[in-house]
Amino acid sequence: MVWTDLHSKLHKTLKQRSLLPKGERILIAVSGGQDSVCLLKLLLDLQSKWHWQLAIAHCDHGWSTDAGIADHVQDLAKKWELSFYVKIANNLKETEAAAREWRYQSLREIATEQEFSIVVTGHTQSDRAETFLYNLMRGSGSDGLQAMTWQRELAPNIQLVRPCLNLSRAETGLFCQQQQIPIWEDAFNEKLHYARNRIRQQLLPYLKTEFNPQVETAIAQTAELLQAEVQYLENITETLFKQIANSELNQLDRNQLKNLPLALQRRIVRHFLRHNLETSPNYEQIEEILQLIPAPNRSRTSTFSNKVAVEVKDHWLIIIKLSDAKFTHKS
Repeated sequence: MVWTDLHSKLHKTLKQRSLLPKGERILIAVSGGQDSVCLLKLLLDLQSKWHWQLAIAHCDHGWSTDAGIADHVQDLAKKWELSFYVKIANNLKETEAAAREWRYQSLREIATEQEFSIVVTGHTQSDRAETFLYNLMRGSGSDGLQAMTWQRELAPNIQLVRPCLNLSRAETGLFCQQQQIPIWEDAFNEKLHYARNRIRQQLLPYLKTEFNPQVETAIAQTAELLQAEVQYLENITETLFKQIANSELNQLDRNQLKNLPLALQRRIVRHFLRHNLETSPNYEQIEEILQLIPAPNRSRTSTFSNKVAVEVKDHWLIIIKLSDAKFTHKS
């Protein structure tokens, strides 16, 4: 093994962030592309220092573009003497969202069945920048812009860890080339009718050329800053929400709510709606409820999902079922 700058970088990241504790059973999600293969080789090389138990998981979408990839990944597992687990989809819809949801579900199942406590993926700084831009154009708030965090819960007692978020796609590609590791070019990534592929193939290269050659790093750093700020605000919001809401969490005390900064008002109202709606609240719904804070008694929002509205009753903002409502006045 030749120790490289990437080995040092990952080793340092793991120590600083305590991402992959020594001796853990770790399931590596390997697509066959350069990012996941680079991560696989790095972890394999670092294994003697960390004493992990490593294995490979591969998710085969069952699409024509996936033909041969599973065999390629299995060959890598055999070469490096690692256990190999594969899930094959059955009639999976060929969309980014469906594929992503199915992959995470498959990884949860493998990790649970084989008793792995950690699943790692090869997401990079480049992926983080792409996700930031994708969510920005969808109108996501700071929560969406800080998405793709270093780790999160995948299932009870199973963590999803992304240890390569400070590596670029250029670095992982060069590493695979220097290590002479065969990688599989996924034809799916070339299809430009998918938004993320257009961001990767067209938008980011344009931003690098016309605005900032280090745009991926700049965006990733912004996402990192937002992650810390979002976590801080969410911790405060959880505490305040329990103080302002009633025990059933279907009423908010607007007298207490009105004295809080707008940023916290929005977050508390979002928590309130998440507890009482079947779908995630949008910007317009949250703003509509904020307008009720100073509104006259019996003012009401428009109808939300499942024939639910929010109405002013004395100093409370309450969730009502429209079939039970006696008043029709709207703010």
